Amino acid sequence: MQTLSSILRTIGPLDSRAMSRAKARLDSLLKPCGSLGRLEQLAIQLAGMRGLYGHQVDRKQIIVMAADHGVFAEGVAISPRAVTMIQALNMVKGVTGVCVLATNAGAEVKIVDVGIDSDTLPGVIDMKVARGSGNIAREAAMTRQQAEELLVASATLALQQAADGVKVFGVGELGIANTTPAAAMVSVFTDSDPQSVVGIGANFPGEQLHHKIAVVRRAIETNQPDGSDGIDVLAKVGGFDLVGMTGVMLGAAAAGLPVVLDGFLSYASALAACRIEPKVRDYLIPSHLSAEKGAVIALNHLQLEPYLQMDMRLGEGSGAALAMHLVDAACAMYNNMGSLAESNIELPASPSTLKLQGC
Repeated sequence: MQTLSSILRTIGPLDSRAMSRAKARLDSLLKPCGSLGRLEQLAIQLAGMRGLYGHQVDRKQIIVMAADHGVFAEGVAISPRAVTMIQALNMVKGVTGVCVLATNAGAEVKIVDVGIDSDTLPGVIDMKVARGSGNIAREAAMTRQQAEELLVASATLALQQAADGVKVFGVGELGIANTTPAAAMVSVFTDSDPQSVVGIGANFPGEQLHHKIAVVRRAIETNQPDGSDGIDVLAKVGGFDLVGMTGVMLGAAAAGLPVVLDGFLSYASALAACRIEPKVRDYLIPSHLSAEKGAVIALNHLQLEPYLQMDMRLGEGSGAALAMHLVDAACAMYNNMGSLAESNIELPASPSTLKLQGC
């Protein structure tokens, strides 16, 4: 079995020469230079990833990490804790939001139990660490050893899926009360007051938001996570689902493949992944701007600009599923668009004139 350090050593920077070649090709296509905007930038980013060849992304997969959280006991969620298990089973049936949107995008969904408070669930990959994490308002979510072992297991899962032909990963999560540890992580990593980060999650009553903020503040004060140490933050104020998503990001980057982020929970995990290995950021594709309160703070810290703004906050990987269409579009443009030379069109430096060669 691989170690975390061996996985991290295989994460390299994007191939700048391949990206330069990709830009030159894009500039030669039947359009004014740069006229497809961020779609061109996405195609160039994909070109730099060694795991992709020829912008072929025929197999896409969203890995959903599911776990329960001890902080549920603090009254920070209105849904029953059992909903985590129920929704995991609904994902197996293919009837949840992410499943419907992923099917529409031609992507697979894999649901992984990393800490659901239940027995083994049929159709769910079993990587359970425990039946729920510790209550971060009173203790650490898990030990550092548990965090490291789950990071390795999750990264290994991504590497195995890459070896089986997956070319684009998406991340998602499932866990009642998990916006509380995510907010704690974002607060620590961005050095922000919880007041600026904590949001309503799955319709938590706005008039009770002060309680959720107090719980996050207490979790940070109780555990004293070291913001310079991504694993320490995950172990102390995170959760098994957040660690699992972080591991998938590390594994995908180690395979040289892109990871499409989802919403606020995935931003928290991305902050952890980039703190563990900064080069991971090159492989991240931000799907949408989550409606959760701390989303802008997290994305600004990551220096990532999301492609979509849909006022979504479902989670599960639903935003990642939508953005898979953009990945497909970038690759279709790169591979299938005709060239200026093939049509005998020469675009001069000045856009005011257009000359047909041979006329």
